Amino acid sequence: MTLTKKVVVIGTGYVGLPVAIMLANAGHEVVGVDIDKNIVEAINLAEMHIDEEELQRLMRQDTVRKNLKAQNQPCKADVFIIAVPTPLDKRKKVADLTFVIDAITSILPYIEKGNLVIIESTVPPLTCKEIIKPMIEDVGFIVGTDVLLAHCPERILPGNIFYEIIHNDRIIGGINEKSSYAAKELYSFFVKGNLHLTDDVTAELCKLMENTYRDVNIALANEFAAVGETLRIDIKEAIEFANKHPRVNILNPGIGVGGHCIPIDPWFIKEVDPENCTLIFTARKINEQMPAKTASKIRRAVKGIPDPKIVALGAAYKPNTYDLRESPALEVVKLLSEDGYNIKLFDPLAEEYNYSSIKTIAKGADCIAVLVEHDVIIKELLREENTVKNLMRNPIIMRF
Repeated sequence: MTLTKKVVVIGTGYVGLPVAIMLANAGHEVVGVDIDKNIVEAINLAEMHIDEEELQRLMRQDTVRKNLKAQNQPCKADVFIIAVPTPLDKRKKVADLTFVIDAITSILPYIEKGNLVIIESTVPPLTCKEIIKPMIEDVGFIVGTDVLLAHCPERILPGNIFYEIIHNDRIIGGINEKSSYAAKELYSFFVKGNLHLTDDVTAELCKLMENTYRDVNIALANEFAAVGETLRIDIKEAIEFANKHPRVNILNPGIGVGGHCIPIDPWFIKEVDPENCTLIFTARKINEQMPAKTASKIRRAVKGIPDPKIVALGAAYKPNTYDLRESPALEVVKLLSEDGYNIKLFDPLAEEYNYSSIKTIAKGADCIAVLVEHDVIIKELLREENTVKNLMRNPIIMRF
C-alpha cells in the first residue's frame, strides 16, 4: 500500500468528520460523503457543523483545506470508511442497519482490487462477516484477498473529540490478518494510543461491551437509589461511604441514560444472543424506566397546586454537553406535557432551549426541576437560590 492514500469517508457526523479531518491533516486526499447538502457545503467552506473548537481550528489549516473536500456521492479511492448512524428499531429492539447497507451499496460501483473497507459504525456482532462481506463478494471480489475489510469502532466523546480521537487506544478487527494490518497502517497516521489487532467479530462485540458495562453499572446505581428511597436514606451519602472500599466504585444514580451509544448498544448484544443476556436486558429495563419515575416524583411534588407551572432545567443527555441525542430529560418533559402539565424546558448549553438567567425563568414558577446538572446551572442556582425562591409562587426546587 502506498504511503498516502485517497480515502472516502461515508457519513460526516460526530464520527466521520473528525476521522476525515485527521486523515487530511496527515496528508491523505480525503473525500467526505454526506447526503445532507448543507453539511457538504459547510465542509467545503471549512466550517464545522458540530461544536468542537480544536477540530474547527484544525479544519481551517491549509493542509486540511487542501486535502479535504466533500460531496454527495462516493468516488474511486484506496480506502472507504463507513461512519453512518446505526439507530435502534425501537419497536423490535434490534439494530437498524439501513444506513450501513445503503453506504456499502453506494460504494460498490467504485470498489477496486486492493481497496480497504473500514466500518466505524457500531454494529451487532457478525455484521461484517454475514452482511457486509457477502455484499462485496456479490459484485465479484474475494474479501480478504481482493478487497480488505475491517471493523474499527469509534471511541470518542462529544465535547472532547479532538483529544480522544488521537490519544484513545483503538481496536482494529480485520476479516483476516492482512485486513487488520492494513487498517492499522492507516490509523497509525494520527492515533497516538495503542492499536490492538483482533478479528472482526471480537471488535464488534468489544465496542458493545464497553457501553453495556456502563449501562449495567448505571442501572445498579439507579436500583440502589430506589432502595434508598424505600428506606428513606440519603443514597448519595451511602454510595460515597460504599466507595471508600478500595475495590468498589458505584456510579451516581440519575434520571436515565442517554447519548448515541449507551442506551442503544446493549440491545445489539441481546439481538445476537438473547438467551445469555438476562442481566443486560434487566439493566436496560431499569434505565428505560427512570424518566417515568422522575416524572412521577415531579407530579408528587406539585400535587395539590392548581395548574402548577414547572420549569425543567437541562435538556442534554448528561451534564456539561450540548448533545440532546436520546436524552432522558426530553422524555421526562414529554411525559409531563402529555399529561397536561404546564412545563417548559431550558438548557444554557443547547441553543434551542437557551435562557438569560434562572431568575428570569423562575418568576411565578411552582417547581424548578434540575434534570441535568450542568456546572453553569448549579453555580447560578446556589449563588441565587434565595432570590430564585422569592421569585417563585411555590419555592419547590428539585435536583436529580
